Amino acid sequence: MKFEDQQQHRPQPSIVKLLKFQYNSFLSCLLFLVLGIGLGFSLSSYLKEITFNLQLNQLSFHPPLSKSTTPPVTISISGQPPPPSISDQPEETAASLTRKISSSFHVPNYTNSQNFTQNGRKEFLRPPKVMPHMEDEELLWRASMVPRIEEYPFKRVPKVAFLFLTKGPVIFAPLWERFFRGHKGLYSIYVHPHPFFNATVPKRSVFYGRRIPSKDVRWGDMNMVEAERRLLANALLDISNERFVLLSESCIPLFNFSTIYNYLVNSLETFVESYDLPGGVGRGRYHRRMRPQITLEDWRKGSQWFEMDRFLALEVIADRTYFPVFRRFCKGSCYGDEHYLPTFVTMKFWYRNSNRSLTYVDWSKRGPHPASFQRTDVTVEFLEKLRNATTCEYNGHITNVCFLFARKFLPNALDRLLKFASPVLKI
Repeated sequence: MKFEDQQQHRPQPSIVKLLKFQYNSFLSCLLFLVLGIGLGFSLSSYLKEITFNLQLNQLSFHPPLSKSTTPPVTISISGQPPPPSISDQPEETAASLTRKISSSFHVPNYTNSQNFTQNGRKEFLRPPKVMPHMEDEELLWRASMVPRIEEYPFKRVPKVAFLFLTKGPVIFAPLWERFFRGHKGLYSIYVHPHPFFNATVPKRSVFYGRRIPSKDVRWGDMNMVEAERRLLANALLDISNERFVLLSESCIPLFNFSTIYNYLVNSLETFVESYDLPGGVGRGRYHRRMRPQITLEDWRKGSQWFEMDRFLALEVIADRTYFPVFRRFCKGSCYGDEHYLPTFVTMKFWYRNSNRSLTYVDWSKRGPHPASFQRTDVTVEFLEKLRNATTCEYNGHITNVCFLFARKFLPNALDRLLKFASPVLKI
């Protein structure tokens, strides 16, 4: 009995003690876990610091990259060179002009082992032999694509694109043939005739295969500006085209190719004539519904015969702000070809423009059309007068080489132009 009483009165382990033991075990495990995480974090930070310091030490042993590694590919114009003299300057060949331009370009040394292979580059740069048949919206969209990287990974020799806006054939093609002879690779030709014009061009001609898909153009209508944009867009598809000149079938060159090429390629400005003209044929053509995009103070007039660089050409074809306003409200006696570009360029890019045209036109006779020059007008004295018609500014210098082209010549003047091409025009 006494033994049983002792068993009954012996103290039993309580639930509280059991829970206390488990709680202490849990705290111990939690403590080890926290210590492990802290140790891991400290070790990771230490290793990152070592790696970063190692990278800094490695970089400190490499010399800085020279500027010639990725230089900009631009035309080098030192001190704004003066324009070429109109003295008896010999005609330069395409090879000599190419060497001059190439020496102004800094080109990275790329090897055939790179992904941009030589064959692939030639295929990419080759201008289209057959002009693409696209709707205007598709053509403008395609031509407006611009590389985000400005430096060219190859030697790019700039070309001048000659844009002929004609009713039919290029009347003075024989004169232009002599002008372009020997300068292949420095120019491109694009012809926008009437869509129903179907005369053939000899295969040996520089104009062979240079016709673009065209649409009807009416004098003074905005579809004249649409044709200009169509010509620009086709020319922009050739990545080598840097300068763009609009000409008509009645235009002639006043100098040889090398003189005109150097004048355009080395110019720091574009040549879009633009001026403010009060009266009925100037401000009187403005439509007040063009506001707010275009105000009367913005309105300008000028010759449609322009010359521009690639930057401005891209801006013209990509314009979706001002061109639609002109197309909607510039109708009838507004004559959009005389107002759209002068207004657009003055509003947006006045600081890059010379406000003059490179094409001589005689407006001394009153009327809606300029004076025409026929066979009897073409003399040595007359051509020299056109070449020295006035003085102007070029790259900050005063010069008398202000007009590179002239119009409006009649077809019967061709034979005398060919006669004086060599002694006067040096072609």
